[in-house]
Amino acid sequence: METALTRLVGVRCPIVQSGMGWVAGPRLVSAAANAGALGVLGSATMTVDGLREAVREVRSRTDAPFGVNLRADAADAGDRVRILIDEGVRVASFALAPSRELIAVLKEAGVVVIPSVGARRHAEKVAAWGADAVVVQGGEGGGHTGEVATTVLLPQVVDAVDVPVVAAGGFFDGRGLVAALAYGAAGVAMGTRFLLTSDSTVPDAVKARYLAATVRDVTVTRAVDGLPHRMLRTDLVAALEDAGRARALLHAVRRAAGFRRLSGLTWRQLVHDGLALRHGKELSWSQVLLAANTPMLLRSAMVDGRTDLGVMAAGQVAGVIDDLPSCAELVERIMREAEATRDRLTAPR
Repeated sequence: METALTRLVGVRCPIVQSGMGWVAGPRLVSAAANAGALGVLGSATMTVDGLREAVREVRSRTDAPFGVNLRADAADAGDRVRILIDEGVRVASFALAPSRELIAVLKEAGVVVIPSVGARRHAEKVAAWGADAVVVQGGEGGGHTGEVATTVLLPQVVDAVDVPVVAAGGFFDGRGLVAALAYGAAGVAMGTRFLLTSDSTVPDAVKARYLAATVRDVTVTRAVDGLPHRMLRTDLVAALEDAGRARALLHAVRRAAGFRRLSGLTWRQLVHDGLALRHGKELSWSQVLLAANTPMLLRSAMVDGRTDLGVMAAGQVAGVIDDLPSCAELVERIMREAEATRDRLTAPR
């Protein structure tokens, strides 16, 4: 199925595997790429050296195009961009809007730039700065999210910009792909659906928690880092929501220290990254530290399997997913469903 997205990045199918921290590593990314989708490494939880190693490992596993998701506001963003350029990575995606200067550096090197946005005005801004495409995430999406549903936000953005638009938030099957294309999107991006595959390295016990969830078990909370964050409701989330300020600050400091050791960041860089996530919002110091060390809360679940100590970012689609196909099986099924849906819609009545 050819669309503006497949032509732009050189993949067979208009599907993007989102760059989730601790989840989108070389195994999942290469499996998604080999299946015909655009696999995207989640680099925010990697060290700079770890990112280079991960890129090379993906390259050893697939000849297909793939991308890397970056934090534009990270203290070492420039070093990470240089790795993408040096290693010949096809696509740079961003969870937050990159600067005009960063976009220019990547485009000059031939890297396709695809920021993620949650509002029409943000899409207009990055498109004006030279972004090649945008991923538009509606409120149904997992992780940090907004309040506007994909079905409302997506047509707004499609009408506002002249670059390809990729729809995210609420997609998991071929019917959703056809719906996104009908709205004018060039493809869909999926996080939770790729997390719940046999190629994902997330521990089986954690996958089981996702599969057991209903749509009512997926919530939005500000208790983790002060920003709206969609995740599975767990005892830890409830405890964070009930915690007093002093207890939250102690918890944040402990987690921040652990992430600092793993990431190699200095305390100055850690606080810098936490402050960057504030974006003018009124956050307490405990929330700033929690924003900086949210990766540790995610790591506890996604890597260590400790659902009692970690958080599990989740799109609302977690409540309707009930299997663990391989990436190859998933992409093939979505494309088959999309073709069947399109044929049914165009069949004579």
